[in-house]
Amino acid sequence: MQRFLKSFIITVLASSLAATAAFAHAFLDHATPGVGTTVSGSPSELTLSFTQGVVVAFSSVTVSGAGGAVPASKPVNDPSNQQIIHVRLGHALKPGSYTVTWHVLSVDTHRTEGSYHFTVS
Repeated sequence: MQRFLKSFIITVLASSLAATAAFAHAFLDHATPGVGTTVSGSPSELTLSFTQGVVVAFSSVTVSGAGGAVPASKPVNDPSNQQIIHVRLGHALKPGSYTVTWHVLSVDTHRTEGSYHFTVS
C-alpha cells in the first residue's frame, strides 16, 4: 500500500509540473478590434492582450488586407500592463477583411505566434 501511495504522489507531482509548463506561454487572450468582429470605421491602433507578459523588443505584429501589408508601428507595451501591447496603424483602413499576424516572446522566454481576422465595414 505504501508503495502504491508513493507512486501515486510522484505521478500527481509530475502531472502538475507538466500542466504548469503547458500554461507558461503567452497566448492571445483578446484583442481590439476583436477576433472575428466587424467594426464600423477604421481603427487607429490594435490592442492585443496576452495571457502573460510580453517582451516587445523580440515581438512583432503585422496587419494585411486585400491591398497587402498595412504600415504599422512596432508593438509597445501598455505602460500599466506588460500583457498588453499596442500597435499604431500607419493609415486608415479601407472597408474589407484584415489579418493580424503576431509573434511574441513571453517574459518566461517562450515564443508563440498566431493570427486572427477582423473586418472594417
